[in-house]
Amino acid sequence: MNKAADKSMSYDELRGAIAQRHRALSGRLQQIAEFVLDHPTEVALGTVAEVAARSGVPPSAIVRFAHALGFGGFTEMQQVFRSRLVAGVAPSYKARLARMKHEEKSILGRKPAAVLGRFVAEAQSALVTLSESAHAREMDAATAILANARDIYLLGLGGSFPVAIHLAYVLRKLGRRVMLLDGIGGSIHEQSHPAGPEDALVAISFRNYYPDTARLFPELVARGVPAISITDSLLSPIVEGAEVVFEIQDMPEPALRTLVAPMCLVQALAIGLDLAAD
Repeated sequence: MNKAADKSMSYDELRGAIAQRHRALSGRLQQIAEFVLDHPTEVALGTVAEVAARSGVPPSAIVRFAHALGFGGFTEMQQVFRSRLVAGVAPSYKARLARMKHEEKSILGRKPAAVLGRFVAEAQSALVTLSESAHAREMDAATAILANARDIYLLGLGGSFPVAIHLAYVLRKLGRRVMLLDGIGGSIHEQSHPAGPEDALVAISFRNYYPDTARLFPELVARGVPAISITDSLLSPIVEGAEVVFEIQDMPEPALRTLVAPMCLVQALAIGLDLAAD
């Protein structure tokens, strides 16, 4: 980015700019981009040396990254990340995971009831974050896409499959035509073959992104299928080409993900779609 960054740029605008330019960056700058999107609090509070050490690059690369985004230097870019903290965002999931791992070293942390309590706390935090990040305009845009669809295709494989199958269940109960792309018997391409611009796609994927989801999503978008993505990063393989993106951060380890927030989101989309049709 040769153009100087706007001094009034918001954190969300900066995240969008980083995601948009990610593929055009060098390998090392891509590594930094991924780090700063995943660890915004550390970027906001750390020195350039600390951020460099955590992201595994030399400090000069951090400065080059800031320059590539149009900033005069790291400090200028850091101010945008600090604006996020001033806005009072919820603590990151990774910070809570670190606390959880620390607690697991205690006797209490090894008791099932204590583990349940921590998972309930994680689910509550996920729902609070969802309520703050899923804006009315995105919900309205998503329900409009679904309302205009002839058939609704659902793509959520691996760990995301429970979310997709729950959405399929609710939509079918509400009388919608749904195609669940489950890929049973290696048939996922045959299942998705009829999809076209008159239909809609809801894609769900979280790290580590399921390979078949990452491969099929751009194919359907290239055919003109309007897409709604539910994922955990703007660098996710199901973001580019989506008309609406819901970014939901969750625990990074698949075994620790609650799926409470995406389940709540898809239920709200389905019920909202039905209410809008009345």
